[in-house]
Amino acid sequence: MSYRGPFARPLTSTPTFNIAQISCGTEWSGVQHEIEAAAQSVGCEVLFPEADVDDVRRAEEVLGYSPASHSLKVMMAQALHLAETKNVLDGVMVLTCFRCAEGNLVKHVVKGYLQRKMNIPVMVYSFTESTKAENMLLRMEALGSIIGRKRLLAVREHKGLTLGVDSGSAATKAVVMQDGSIIGSCWLPTTDTVASGEQAAEKALKDASLKLGQMDAVGLTGYGRFILAEKLKAKLVQEEITVCAKGATYLAKKMDGNATVVDIGGSDNKAMGTRNGVPDSFTVGGICAGASGRFLEVAARRIGVDVGDLGDLAAKGDQSKVPMNAYCIVFGIQDITAALAAGASREDVAAAACYSVAQQFFEQQLQEIDIREPVIEVGTTALNRGLVNAMESVMKMKVLVPPYPQYAGAVGAALLASGHVQLGG
Repeated sequence: MSYRGPFARPLTSTPTFNIAQISCGTEWSGVQHEIEAAAQSVGCEVLFPEADVDDVRRAEEVLGYSPASHSLKVMMAQALHLAETKNVLDGVMVLTCFRCAEGNLVKHVVKGYLQRKMNIPVMVYSFTESTKAENMLLRMEALGSIIGRKRLLAVREHKGLTLGVDSGSAATKAVVMQDGSIIGSCWLPTTDTVASGEQAAEKALKDASLKLGQMDAVGLTGYGRFILAEKLKAKLVQEEITVCAKGATYLAKKMDGNATVVDIGGSDNKAMGTRNGVPDSFTVGGICAGASGRFLEVAARRIGVDVGDLGDLAAKGDQSKVPMNAYCIVFGIQDITAALAAGASREDVAAAACYSVAQQFFEQQLQEIDIREPVIEVGTTALNRGLVNAMESVMKMKVLVPPYPQYAGAVGAALLASGHVQLGG
């Protein structure tokens, strides 16, 4: 098996799943071949729905929106054709240029319509002219997991002894689980991917007074999952979208019915709409690090506190006293510097920094999915009370933070590794 890309993801040349592409501008932007390369990498064949003139006329009435662009009208007609002809498909991806405001509106109209009419997962994505196959791989892999691992993702109970490791860009997390309970854990900053993964696993096993050889299975997720697979003798290696959703809903005891899972990470942010613990719509990324946990780290240093104390400080402040309007992490720090120089309190500045991240996450990513209660926040940033308060303020909803939120990915990996054994894998 050959590999490509910075994250060493395995390639497959044999299409396994049929994915319909509904899009506008991918050819003009020069990214269509990148999309198809990413799809091929995870065994997906891209199909293009047909639409006739009658479909174009009827789509505006049926979907309830009338775009000015003829290309966007065709997108809506393609969605109508798919829903009405009941084509045999495994999933749909809806793609528009992120610079096009009308395209963004149509993308949501199409996504909502397809989710109401077709019981298949829908991925949405805003591409740019610089989008590469590597940018699409995680999303494609998640779509493939949702389609191809339905039995595994339906597992609801943890049995036996398993180790789960989440090899993230900023931190590596590991948990040891025994019959549904976490009996060992470790969180440490990611430096060398392999060394950090092995060290986190070793410390979590030591915390549980167990050895790697005693595990029934090992599950891996995160950026370093492929490179760590052989080192830790993993039985399950899976992308972080489905794994995080599974771990979050399991920890929150919300695996039945609908939920929204949010994870504001060190570099990647994730938002997932779930049904029974399985994502059916999701988005990953963000325009700038100003909407990430990395901004909170930089903000904490500028304010003069440890990032672990930023949330408590922010909980005492008033974000409305410090205007912050920058998407960019550099300009965001300039806002903080200006506010402190003008005499603003550290509490108010910390609150404004948290609110800025929450607002940007809402504007950039939560618009991409259907928000369903309960909202479950996980990841290390979920331990930041100021950020959770800001998310509740922006979303106007209660946000649930489950136990061990920083270990959601590792818990999901341990749970699915257990399921792999239960299913005879």
